[in-house]
Amino acid sequence: MLLNQRFRKYLPVVVDLETGGFDPINNAILEIAATLIGQNDKYELVVLDTYRYHIDPYEDLIVEQESLDFTKIKLDHPLRKAVSEKEALTELFKIINKAKSEYSCSRAILVGHNAHFDLAFIKESIKRNNIKKSPFHPFSVLDTVSLGAIHTQQTVLARVCESLNIDYDSNEAHSAAYDAEITAKVFCNIINLFDNK
Repeated sequence: MLLNQRFRKYLPVVVDLETGGFDPINNAILEIAATLIGQNDKYELVVLDTYRYHIDPYEDLIVEQESLDFTKIKLDHPLRKAVSEKEALTELFKIINKAKSEYSCSRAILVGHNAHFDLAFIKESIKRNNIKKSPFHPFSVLDTVSLGAIHTQQTVLARVCESLNIDYDSNEAHSAAYDAEITAKVFCNIINLFDNK
């Protein structure tokens, strides 16, 4: 089955955010990463490139110290090279739209671990930055929490990885790029196992 037939002409794109709290309206986005999904010559899903952006907190949005302690993000680190939300999303949407066209998909669908969390933050960022069009479906997502619960009886990402024999480094966790790549591996693994039954 071709990729554009597998998910109703939606291109799965794995997204992970690191944020300054849990409120998509009032807390800032600090990192965003997206991992593209492709297909090999056996029609299996494969993990492709990951694109990562450090984000300057949007003006007047809250960054809670508890979130910084958890993610270990240092906002003033000289090598951070952060960009605005608008710049990051604009670049990322161009990359996603190009991949969408290459696979003849009508739109992208966000894949994530607790995917509605990430989609809510992206939708608020789109609104406050007056970005005209998102490649993502506005409310549908594919969530690896649900897939993990069904396939492995686990919902925590580290435990889902353990059940699937996917290497998981807790020291690297809570970096948007690392979490997106790991979530992409989980997603591809479970879908490929399902397809091969």
